Amino acid sequence: MPATPAPVLPGEPILGSLRALQRDPFAVLSRATLEYSPWVRLKVLGTEIFVPGDAAVFEHVLVTNVRNFDKQLRSYQLLRNIVGYGLVTSDGDFWKRQRRTAQPAFHRERIAAFGEIMSRASTEMVDGFVMGTPFDVAASFNHVALKLVGQTILSNDVTSSASRVEPAMRVALEHLVRRSLDPLSAPEWVPTSKNRAFRQAIEELDRVVNGVISARRAGTETRKDLLAMLMEARDPETGEGMTDVQLRDEVMTIFLAGHETTATALAWTAMLIAQHPEVEAALVEELDRVLGGRSPGMQDVANLTYTGMVLKESMRLYPPVWSLGRRVVEDEVVAGVLLPKNTQIFLCPYAMHRHPKYWKDPERFDPLRWAPGAPPPTKGTYLPFNIGQRKCIGDVFATIEAQIILATLYQRVHLTLVADRPVQTEALLTLRPANGVWVTPSPR
Repeated sequence: MPATPAPVLPGEPILGSLRALQRDPFAVLSRATLEYSPWVRLKVLGTEIFVPGDAAVFEHVLVTNVRNFDKQLRSYQLLRNIVGYGLVTSDGDFWKRQRRTAQPAFHRERIAAFGEIMSRASTEMVDGFVMGTPFDVAASFNHVALKLVGQTILSNDVTSSASRVEPAMRVALEHLVRRSLDPLSAPEWVPTSKNRAFRQAIEELDRVVNGVISARRAGTETRKDLLAMLMEARDPETGEGMTDVQLRDEVMTIFLAGHETTATALAWTAMLIAQHPEVEAALVEELDRVLGGRSPGMQDVANLTYTGMVLKESMRLYPPVWSLGRRVVEDEVVAGVLLPKNTQIFLCPYAMHRHPKYWKDPERFDPLRWAPGAPPPTKGTYLPFNIGQRKCIGDVFATIEAQIILATLYQRVHLTLVADRPVQTEALLTLRPANGVWVTPSPR
């Protein structure tokens, strides 16, 4: 069958969809995914961007023919300015070598050693709540996730540096999003105020990460954290370990992905639970039955079935990574449409997770979709951690961490949303709740 051109999303003359993307990229990509199938084209200053709206296309791009869709895009180059060539941003043989080398550090049995750390940090977080006093629980999740990244990766409580690390990470991410949506922005070597702020943010983050790596190389103490595992790791095919630059890039990647995505997922989950008392009741019943009042540990995760269902459904409605970009390596016809070499593709998991073609009552928060024995989702329709060989290496780590934090929290506390603090979405690198999730805690 001959290839046919994909329809074009209506836009402005010359600019196309540029200003709409700058105003609200989240809305544009969601509309493109939900209203067009299998493809639609966005025009931006003469450049075409293809957006798929079909699950089979998602599966093809991310799994079936993943080799023809790489990450050589401007958005990933900008991200490399933050995390270097870590697993999220690298491609080809280098990525394969890094993945092989790092994979053993993320095996479930290695992660099991961190269960006690996760439980203790979660308990300390809840101990800090002031009952009856409104607060931003998203900020608390960010704080505890950052603490856990520090303790599990670096054997170091980085929360003492949180006043510098958290703002630096936010400046870096906002810079990334701003530049990716503004093709006419000044090059990063131009000393604008925003470029200077970005460089200072990266220097701050590098001071933390490189300082720990240098100290570890110079020391003799044996550690059992992820950094130690990565330093000890060897490529099973070549026997080579990671250089300090590779270690820095992987640690920075985990630093970003390991606290930003988990904290965001937990914030949306808390909002949804507060809006659905029947879900909270079922969750609390499971926690009482499985835990019997004691703190959750790694050994309990497998039995916290409903807790896991709640988390899965939350990440369906609010996947932390809401969009994925790819570049076409060679010409290919996919779903009847020719994708020319070097074409840009943007996939929107957020919209695919809510697509009425694939999900019954897609806007409804229903953890029972994930009950044991329920039919699995159509391939290509659920990808909170991506799918295929590029699936997040830390998905098990993040899921266990989130379950332990949720179990600790709802075992002890009920959260009520603050009425005059509505939650709004903010599409940065992750899908954040703009201005946080404000709640009032009360003891159970």
